[in-house]
Amino acid sequence: MEMLTAAVTLFLIMDPLGNLPIFISVLKGIDSKRQRIILIRELIIALGIMLLFLFAGQKILDFLHLRQESVSIAGGIILFLIAIKMIFPSHGSISGLPEGEEPFLVPLAVPMMAGPSILAALILMANQDPNRMTDWTLALIIAWSVSAVILFFSSAFQRILGNRGLTAMERLMGMILVMIAVQMLLDGIANYLG
Repeated sequence: MEMLTAAVTLFLIMDPLGNLPIFISVLKGIDSKRQRIILIRELIIALGIMLLFLFAGQKILDFLHLRQESVSIAGGIILFLIAIKMIFPSHGSISGLPEGEEPFLVPLAVPMMAGPSILAALILMANQDPNRMTDWTLALIIAWSVSAVILFFSSAFQRILGNRGLTAMERLMGMILVMIAVQMLLDGIANYLG
């Protein structure tokens, strides 16, 4: 996997456009200046968690005695389920926080930005080619940076795209993610059988 492909994949998994309505909803009862501080804090926490999983991924796999194929297949299944939720979203409580309460770590940093699917993808990348950690780090930082910019300008994106446009973008990203998930699954099965 090339660095740019990895960055695009990680960006799609982070799904900032799909997360926009959730971020807007969670932060809506908070003063706009405080919203920016919260957003910066949550984005930095999420990046720290993702970097931890990227660099500790191989050690975690070794400790748990997992093979690369297991992670690839599991990651493909997780990504597929996330993609299905993006294409066919369910309605319910978005954050679980009372309106106006300031979120910390949950739900914005984890699981919205640093969710199980991105963490599985990072472990998989670190395990597949541990000699390219610089590429994987750059891919993660690029994907995170683009996601952060989108989330920072959430009100502008909401005005430009509208709720229907955001829904359409999320579903399009979900379709692309389904294809990536199926490829991860097939790669894991092929490596296991080969």
